[in-house]
Amino acid sequence: MRRRLILLLALGLVAGGLWRLGGAGYIEAKALLAQVLLRHAWADTLAGDRQVRPWPWADTWPVARLTTADGAADLIVLAGASGRTLAFGPGLHDGGARPNDPGRVLLGGHRDTHFRFLRDLKPDDRLYLTSPDGLRVTYRVVERRITHVDRARLDMHPGGRVLTLVTCWPFDALRPGGPMRYLVTAVETPDPLARTTLRQADSKAIKTGTNDG
Repeated sequence: MRRRLILLLALGLVAGGLWRLGGAGYIEAKALLAQVLLRHAWADTLAGDRQVRPWPWADTWPVARLTTADGAADLIVLAGASGRTLAFGPGLHDGGARPNDPGRVLLGGHRDTHFRFLRDLKPDDRLYLTSPDGLRVTYRVVERRITHVDRARLDMHPGGRVLTLVTCWPFDALRPGGPMRYLVTAVETPDPLARTTLRQADSKAIKTGTNDG
């Protein structure tokens, strides 16, 4: 608890300073520092706790960990995909599959913070998604596409495990929002090592700041 309060104080001080420098800096600082608190909540989740709130007033909690093979992203995924939730991390959309269950897992994130790495993903790149029970599944990128939000129709029961990441497009837009979306779809690919239970190893990596992905 003391460590969390110290981190919250640091978050407030740094974000407050960057607010004076500009709104963009404030948003990015909040996104980055929130992930520090979320990692501790995720470690508790892997240890068996459920709906662990990363700070006392949070209305969301960690539901997965998303990493890339090259280490470009290592993110704690939150329950829900409201604007308030996405300010702190990528969110799990309601109506889709739960992390690593059969079906389509649908994650949303901001193009200028957590999901900025999507612009560099290529076909056959690997993504790893770890669920609260410690099971990590490997996904292979099979499709990237740009579509209007009104035409972004997705089959939520495609068969097998499918992961889709969604963010706004274009990445370098001067104004947030807009009607266009960038979608990256990946399908489960065989990986015996990744399909093992990694609760203890993942928890240790989070607490020590290392990256096993």
